[in-house]
Amino acid sequence: MESEYAFELALCTHLERTRDWVLGRQLGAAVANPGSRVTDVCGVVPGSEFDRRAAITSETIPPRAVESAVGPGRAVDPTAAFDCSPEVAQRTADRAVEVGFFETEREGSRRHVRQTTRYPDWIDRLVGIENKPDLGRPGDLERQLRHDVSLGLFDTVVLATESYVTGAHLNRIPDAVGIWRFEAGDESATGDLTVVREPTPLDPETTGVEPLTDHPLRTDVEFVSPSAKAQKRRAIAERAYGKGWRPRDYPACASMCPTDDGRPFCAAFDRVVDPGTDCGPACSAYEPGESPAVDRAALRDARTPWVADPEGVTRRQTGLDQFT
Repeated sequence: MESEYAFELALCTHLERTRDWVLGRQLGAAVANPGSRVTDVCGVVPGSEFDRRAAITSETIPPRAVESAVGPGRAVDPTAAFDCSPEVAQRTADRAVEVGFFETEREGSRRHVRQTTRYPDWIDRLVGIENKPDLGRPGDLERQLRHDVSLGLFDTVVLATESYVTGAHLNRIPDAVGIWRFEAGDESATGDLTVVREPTPLDPETTGVEPLTDHPLRTDVEFVSPSAKAQKRRAIAERAYGKGWRPRDYPACASMCPTDDGRPFCAAFDRVVDPGTDCGPACSAYEPGESPAVDRAALRDARTPWVADPEGVTRRQTGLDQFT
């Protein structure tokens, strides 16, 4: 049985080849207690305005910038348009300018910002995928899935596993959770996915219940409003858009031979490895070498709806060109 990391990347490869989704790995999926829940994979199903979103930037648009009072009309002082400290407001505005979602102008000695375009309604659905290749070692699986169903942040939730799914397994998995049996095969194969059970759609537009702390006789929860869920959904989708699923760095080791689809394959161990935990001088097979050149952007651009190098939407101020 593969490691969870290798299984996860193999599944991402399969989904990238078989679905027109934008995929992101390891994304925060809690609202009331941020950081308490991380979903393994999120599939963003593009909506009708996806092309408008893709035209802005290949990077994540800062969620605070999207939720701020900065619009495409009159330029405003960012420190007054964000619900946070002035320092965070300035940093967020800087990043929004950098990725092309804000543009700047001066009003006296102060910098003001406006949106370069209205933020598009580009998300059709969010699919949350929890990977557990070995159901014999479930860990916190049941609690994690019940969290996802109770909160209702995703439109559907799916469990992906390599194990044969028994009736006993089904009894421990919430009814609303879909189940995929995925066999990755070798690194040159696309993998084989069988739908064991279709997911039941959830309703992100209703109030969710987020479990917080478990006690012997009770579980503390917090109610999460539809508006808070909508903000978190946009943040998840933006993070998935900017992050993708491939590792950002590949080890500078002679044994590192990435696959054609960008998975970090180690020739010494004949398997996909996790660069963050498996690689480095402490590895018995480590041999210093050049970090392999993997064009992550080109791979993603060619295989998904994501656009690596959009033209951008920054406008020229009206009338400036008549003086050039």
